[in-house]
Amino acid sequence: MKALLRTLFRPILNTFENNDEAYLYKPSHRKILVAMGVLFGILTAVLIAVTVNSEGYGALIPAVVFGSVCLVTLVVGFLGTEKAVANIWNSRN
Repeated sequence: MKALLRTLFRPILNTFENNDEAYLYKPSHRKILVAMGVLFGILTAVLIAVTVNSEGYGALIPAVVFGSVCLVTLVVGFLGTEKAVANIWNSRN
């Protein structure tokens, strides 16, 4: 299942896994990345709920932006290699 999801999200993962520089990985970086993804997901859900319950659609653009950040952080956090996690934090040796 993980291989199928990695294939599906390959464009996102390749962005962070393609360089050849040395990196510094810490397991806490992955945990913080997943926590940030969950927080951005909650923020996205709240913005969508506000948009649906109001007459205007002004909160839709921030919801799309925060939803995209949520998607990228969760994909890299759960499916990315150590190198991808280190590169999203810009951690170099």
